[in-house]
Amino acid sequence: MPISNFELKSIDAERFTEKGKRMKNIRVDHNSSVTKMKQIDDSTCLIGFRFTANYKGMGRIEIEGQLIYKGEHSDLASKWQKNNKMPSDVANQVHSTIISNCIPEAVFIARELQLPPPIPLPKVKIPDKDGGGKKKIRKGGMEVA
Repeated sequence: MPISNFELKSIDAERFTEKGKRMKNIRVDHNSSVTKMKQIDDSTCLIGFRFTANYKGMGRIEIEGQLIYKGEHSDLASKWQKNNKMPSDVANQVHSTIISNCIPEAVFIARELQLPPPIPLPKVKIPDKDGGGKKKIRKGGMEVA
């Protein structure tokens, strides 16, 4: 795997609203960005990152860290420093790793701050119709989802 040594360096979180205040239509925006890139050797880069979960008007969670990327891109850091862009395959791997590691951390932090989890919760929907298009007739008994 080209990514190793994933490390969190700082966590900053804040709740803006009062405890118990209910808000409707809470919007949570996620963002991961690369903040620095340093070439260690021909095939290894140190990449700094920031992950943010922003609860519109309700709070925010910000996580910073770094990781090591090993790949065949010998001039990755110099190209990134010129135009802040990475090849799409590298960007996909880096941002996927950041998100998959930071979202679980953000869920725990959100719980402590009594914010909604920064992921959409699954919705259970039990269909009213069977496969034939006819409504099911429910006769007593337990319903299981």
